[in-house]
Amino acid sequence: MAETSTGLEIGAPAPVSPQMLGVDGRTHTLEEFGDAKALVVVFIGNGCPTVRAYGDRLKDLYERYSEIGAQFVAVNSNNPHLSPFDTHGEMVARASEEGLPFPYLKDEDGSLARAFGAVSTPHAFVFDRDRRLRYRGRIDDARIPESVTKRDLEEAVGALLEGRRPPVEATDPFGCSIIW
Repeated sequence: MAETSTGLEIGAPAPVSPQMLGVDGRTHTLEEFGDAKALVVVFIGNGCPTVRAYGDRLKDLYERYSEIGAQFVAVNSNNPHLSPFDTHGEMVARASEEGLPFPYLKDEDGSLARAFGAVSTPHAFVFDRDRRLRYRGRIDDARIPESVTKRDLEEAVGALLEGRRPPVEATDPFGCSIIW
């Protein structure tokens, strides 16, 4: 599939992160995850059916790759005034309900999403140890797990942790538009 979306260029450094409130009640930045061999940032939204379809797959990727050096972080950049499902309180409830094992942070003004060039939820970005972008795009090629034929995010993370370049560096994400 040809990649047509715009955004942070492959090889670009990770943008400086704003401080974001996590579902744990603490303030975080992406820079605090500097020790990870790979940093996986996935923009998600609570009300998006596509994001909900990917919940178990994201948790599975976290379980498989966090022990060998990948740090996963979910970020919600949706405007809570226009999308009541995306308030910090709703994020806390969802994280608890679904047992999200990774940090889930609120990008209150959407500045991180804009800096990354995120356009939809889910939209994944993978950075290497030096925090250079090595993959951006979809998680895989099908909303329905049984229909998946390309596991782009998994392949990108696995390659980076093995010291290789991802086989595909960019794909078009699909899902729900970020609500600015």
